[in-house]
Amino acid sequence: MSAHLHSLSEAPLSEGYDAATRDDPEFAQHFEHRFTTIDGLQMHYVVGGDGPRTIVLLHGFSESWYEYRAIMPDLLPGHTVIAVDLPGLGDTTGELPSHDKATLARYVHRLLLQLGHQEGVQLVAHDFGSAVAYALAAQWPEQFDGLMIMDFGLVGGSLTFDQLKPLSFHFSFFQQEPLFEQLVAGQERLFLSYFYQLLGAPAPEKSLEEYARVYGRPGVLHNGSRYYQAWPQDEADNRRLMLKPLDMPVHIIAQAQLFDAFHTALKDAAPHATGSPVEGVGHWLLHEAPGRVLKEIRAFFDYQD
Repeated sequence: MSAHLHSLSEAPLSEGYDAATRDDPEFAQHFEHRFTTIDGLQMHYVVGGDGPRTIVLLHGFSESWYEYRAIMPDLLPGHTVIAVDLPGLGDTTGELPSHDKATLARYVHRLLLQLGHQEGVQLVAHDFGSAVAYALAAQWPEQFDGLMIMDFGLVGGSLTFDQLKPLSFHFSFFQQEPLFEQLVAGQERLFLSYFYQLLGAPAPEKSLEEYARVYGRPGVLHNGSRYYQAWPQDEADNRRLMLKPLDMPVHIIAQAQLFDAFHTALKDAAPHATGSPVEGVGHWLLHEAPGRVLKEIRAFFDYQD
């Protein structure tokens, strides 16, 4: 690990940040937890490798950086791998001024600048991480070489939040502030166990433990619901950002039943976006089809072993 990264890391404000990795020898061999404060928010990220190309991984709700854990070692060849806990989620700690994705993207942008990654970054994202990733790529296109998103409908063009809402109960349930938090607080494991099964497949036991831990941290469940409550604002912001289409390579993979709609929506932002449907899976691509996800990432970003 570079001395530069060591110099930027701080004492963690989240005491349990290494609960899922402290007895993981493969993790210890290749990766480290790091903490860097950006505009009053202590960002947690996991970094490994020292390759000349940088790949950044952004998770979604109701997961954390840990959703990428199984495939991260296979992303190391030729790369520095950085998996980030999004603002307000995981083991990232601090108050947020807003939960719209254009604002949240600024924290990730400034973190990458502080880590020395001004250009050439390869960006991979799932779920709401994809909304943050689009806001990053649209606002600072010079920083990124390509964008791959997973199972997410980008609103602002032909797709609207009102069209998305009927797809799942939680799109409306999470709008109910503070009812959602009052019902789920203290029952995070129960809720998440149901949630993973409803939208795809049960999470592995160790993953479920980790996600129950992070969503049980103060403020994290609240922030997660606010990600959804900001969706109408994201739609307005995206409509403005889409006036300048992305010209970098863009790719999407998604569960087969939603792929066409999500691919079409993405083309409103990136007219030349490519994509592939994934058969036989639900929303949780990284634990339902990790091999397929890895293959898509390595092919899209032209990995050379």
